[in-house]
Amino acid sequence: MEIESFPLPSGQPLAEAYCLRSDSRIAHLFGGHPSDEGAWQARYAYLQEKRGGRVSAESLARVLRDYNGRFGAGEQVARRIGEIAQGAPVIVGGQQAGLWTGPLLVVHKAVTIIQAAKQAESRLGRPVVPVFWIAGEDHDWEEANHAYIQEHAPRKIAILHPGGAKTSISRTRLSAAKLKDTLRELASALPDTPHKQPLLAMLEAAADESATLTDWFAHVLTHLFREHGLVLLDADDPALRKLESDMFRMLIKRGGELERAYRQAGEAIRSLGFKEQAEAAEGCANVFLFHEEPTGGGQERTLLFRRAGEFVNRRGTVRMTEDELLDIADHEPERLSNNVLTRPLMQDFVLPVLATVLGQGEIAYWAQTSEAFRLLGMEMPIIVPRMSFTIVEPHLPKQMDKYGLNFGEVVERYAVKRQAWLDEREEWAIGERFGETRARFEELYAPLIELVSSLEAGLGRLGDTNRERILREIAYLEQRAKEAHARRFDAALGQMDRVAHSLWPGGKPQERVLNAMQFCNQYGIDWVKQLLAAPFESDGRHRLVYL
Repeated sequence: MEIESFPLPSGQPLAEAYCLRSDSRIAHLFGGHPSDEGAWQARYAYLQEKRGGRVSAESLARVLRDYNGRFGAGEQVARRIGEIAQGAPVIVGGQQAGLWTGPLLVVHKAVTIIQAAKQAESRLGRPVVPVFWIAGEDHDWEEANHAYIQEHAPRKIAILHPGGAKTSISRTRLSAAKLKDTLRELASALPDTPHKQPLLAMLEAAADESATLTDWFAHVLTHLFREHGLVLLDADDPALRKLESDMFRMLIKRGGELERAYRQAGEAIRSLGFKEQAEAAEGCANVFLFHEEPTGGGQERTLLFRRAGEFVNRRGTVRMTEDELLDIADHEPERLSNNVLTRPLMQDFVLPVLATVLGQGEIAYWAQTSEAFRLLGMEMPIIVPRMSFTIVEPHLPKQMDKYGLNFGEVVERYAVKRQAWLDEREEWAIGERFGETRARFEELYAPLIELVSSLEAGLGRLGDTNRERILREIAYLEQRAKEAHARRFDAALGQMDRVAHSLWPGGKPQERVLNAMQFCNQYGIDWVKQLLAAPFESDGRHRLVYL
């Protein structure tokens, strides 16, 4: 396996400054940095000192055993949960549940979590457990319901929403028929390989045991990573919610102070010349409530705001006092959930977080929680940037050499490179000859327009219109000639396009588009093992992995 670094811009200057430690002014916005050896020991000592301020290890382990047991997690995961029960710290990262795995970055995040936990174990000389936090409480169905599989171009396979309330992904019930419809689409999109039927059989068996997209997602992650002891957690698990009651009470009672803390951090970020990643809306409680729709369509997840001493939603269909909301936190905490600004606080209350694995967008909005952590007497954990990969399949380097392509050209100027390759094989000088024809036509036609204009003004206007029409016809014929030339190279251009679609599908990073199932179809789960064998890096740089 060959690995090559590539400087891929993230569009997140604040996160890049954190990853590369290029701006010392931002240090107060974060906790310890992963490149500091002392930060790991200091964070572990903090966790030991503050163990009474979070969910008990034994209670947490019970919830994790029950949840992971549903997906056949196996001995390695059970052993890891046992270590949590004994007080072991964790490396945690998470993502919204998606179809099968969602985009490849989910796999990359799981790989980073496992790799970071191994490195932390060697640093501390004690067990450190990898945990994947499934954000099943999120309710953006259109973001979660699909997967892209590479054919000649990325093909989207999606599950339509079953109807009813706009509730969380983990509460959106799906029929077995809906799940299996997507499997039929997947089967038609994947080429035949020795791994195809076992893969489809695994997904079908998982579908039979899944009532939601989150269930199916958890089954697939378990299949890929159980040998490596990755422990799964669903943020919308009712049993977990019962452990979160005390933190919800704090978020409700100190909501006004937290809002000011988020604003203060936002002002600090702006003063340093960076942009805020998440909006700290005025009066926002930063807590969601699941409430029954009047139409009986189920429980909708709605964001709460503080208005005139009450908690209300934007539409005014929910209105309650602080005492009423606190009563829900005490007796029905499963009706509450976090937003992006309170989720980091809840994560640190639930888990003994040594470090958290984040993508660059997440790193940017975590900076806005720095003052909130301090307000609640907590310390932000070490942030480990998620490793970022483009997977280069074995057949691609030869094709890239054949057409003189490199990854940078595919990313930055593929259309120009493609046209230049085609132009080099154009033996008739089509563009030049049509250009000469247009120039000669203009030269011959100008005296005619001058002549008819002298006879009658209206004829001059007619002549101009006629000239433009003829030029359009010449341009049309030129385009058709160029298309005819390109058709002579259809096979080669198609091969070039497949290279580009594989490395940079739809003009976007591979990890943000393609689904892991096409790689499982081609390589089984060996490709995941190769990613896990890649050297661990905590600088957030993008890397090409040649399988």
